[in-house]
Amino acid sequence: MAEITAKLVMELRGKTGAGMADCKKALTETDGDMEQAIDYLRKKGAAQIAKRADRESNEGIVLIRVSADSKTAVLLAVTCETDFVSRNQEFVDYATSVVEVAANSTASSVAELLALKVGDVTVEAAHNDILAKFSEKIEIGKFERITTTGSLTSYIHNGSKLGVVLDLSAELKTDAQIALAKDIAMQIAAMAPSFVNRSAVTQDALDREKAIYLEQAAAEGKAPDMAERIATGKIEKYYKEACLVEQPFVKDATKTVTDIVKEIATDAVVNNFVRVAIG
Repeated sequence: MAEITAKLVMELRGKTGAGMADCKKALTETDGDMEQAIDYLRKKGAAQIAKRADRESNEGIVLIRVSADSKTAVLLAVTCETDFVSRNQEFVDYATSVVEVAANSTASSVAELLALKVGDVTVEAAHNDILAKFSEKIEIGKFERITTTGSLTSYIHNGSKLGVVLDLSAELKTDAQIALAKDIAMQIAAMAPSFVNRSAVTQDALDREKAIYLEQAAAEGKAPDMAERIATGKIEKYYKEACLVEQPFVKDATKTVTDIVKEIATDAVVNNFVRVAIG
């Protein structure tokens, strides 16, 4: 067996970022072969996923890339266990390289994303590499490709823990239009609407809300007919909170988001939005 020197262990650590003990074990298991040791650590990283499966990954970063014509966007959330790792430059570089590759591809699922190439290796291999460097549960928590015939606007909140993609039917041609669209994306980040408009609200959501309101009214001793009227009134309030276009605009409460959309273009509508928050 080749001698496993401290210099060799340090060289492997420099190439992989793995811990000293892991590097020494990898070299021991592979008879000092550097390339085999790197593969060993990569496989070890993948194998450790199962051991980390029951841990919580409530930290991480959200990254978004929007195409030059504003017709396509990719949103990627990579999660980890600690803020220390989420701020580590190697972790950030890994996530950034993945979102850049995704933006220049047609991948629309995690499986397709993992098969893409980052340099000379696949995203899956790069992911295994990052797992080998950190003893944490690291996952692709969200990957989505969004396309539109209108315009897409993105917003990343400070710290990259929250990201939004807004899909408007209008073409954004002026700085004023772009600024208003950004304001709406920021509203989505701050106010966390559940739906675009009333027609998007599911019956299950309505039934759940109404049952809560009826139970509250009954607990206050209200008669059934009065409880029904109270519940109906609260459902109206629920629409204004849960539906983006009915929310008061955060920068001017005398207006709704619908009013702001119409300032962008009189015939504009919100097609959809995606909001992803970590933690």
